[in-house]
Parts: sequence; structure tokens; C-alpha cells
Amino acid sequence: MFNLILFGPPGSGKGTQSDKLVEKYGLVHLSTGNLLREEISQMTPLGIEAKAFMDKGQLVPDEVVIGMVDSYFDKHRGAKGFLFDGFPRTVAQAVALDKLMVKKKTSIAAVVALEVGEDELVKRLLNRGKTSGRSDDTDEIVIRKRFAVYRNDTTPVAVHYRKAGKFTPIVGEGSVDGIFSAICSAVDQHLPS
Repeated sequence: MFNLILFGPPGSGKGTQSDKLVEKYGLVHLSTGNLLREEISQMTPLGIEAKAFMDKGQLVPDEVVIGMVDSYFDKHRGAKGFLFDGFPRTVAQAVALDKLMVKKKTSIAAVVALEVGEDELVKRLLNRGKTSGRSDDTDEIVIRKRFAVYRNDTTPVAVHYRKAGKFTPIVGEGSVDGIFSAICSAVDQHLPS
């Protein structure tokens, strides 16, 4: 099983690149953001709780997210591998994911990080907010708060995976195809021969 993490701040292009990676490598796309939005749209207790955190630009608690990932993994037992999009976001989540992978008799093969400047990200998210219906993409103050949370909580995750020799940064500005090509070059180095 080949498991890949696509890493990057909100608006870095993870969703766009994830679709292309899933198609090329035959992975199951696991987006915690999509899982959370599904819960919110169905107005489940978890969704209502998660929305309260997200509307303030805060992260949803780890135990909630890990539980969702575990059950999603179980629903796709026959998968060739998973593409984790937007997860893990904290070192605690990374450690919990590593433990979950051991329990599932697999591991994270590679972590690819899209790096994009903050002003470009704000521009992308405000633009996305006009059509996405996502309340967290319409307010520049909330968007910048999300970046502060990302820098403080998520950047140490890069250190966690860098120590494990699994982390590759990719410039996330330029053409979609150019960025995809750079990601594939990094992923191909970690594929089993």
C-alpha cells in the first residue's frame, strides 16, 4: 500500500493537485476537509461542532479527525493506497496517524508540501469564497488567522516528516501542470520498485 500526504496551507492547490494524483497513482483521496464539510452539510452533531471551530478559523480537535480517518480507512480496505489531503495538521495528528498506519500494517511513504506566498493565498481564497459557499473563504481576517494557525500548528509537522526522510517541498505557484510534474517527480522517488 502506497500512502502519500499532500501538505500545504489553505488555498495552496491541494484539491486541484489531489484530483490529478488520485487519477495517476490510483489512490483513494482522503480529504479531512471534505469529510468535515460532509458532516456539516448533513448537520450531524459532529458537523455542527466542527463548524463552530472552523467558523472561528480554528482547527477541529484531533480526536474527532483521527476517528473519522480511521473509519474512512476501514471503508476502503482494498485500496492501493491513500492520498491524505489537509491531514495531518499538527504533530499530535502526525504521531496519531503514524500509530494508525502501524495498526493498519502500512506507513506514510512520502510527504509533498506545496509552498505558496501568503498574499497569493489570500487572493486565491477570497476568489474561491465567491463561488464555494465556504464561509471561511469570504473574510480576509479569518483567512489570515487560518494562516497563523497553519504556521504555528502545521509547520512543525514538516519537521516531523523531514526527520523521517519523507518530506519534499514543491513551489506551489506557476501552472497547474508544471506543479503537478514537480509533485510526480518527488512522488516517483518514493514508489516501491
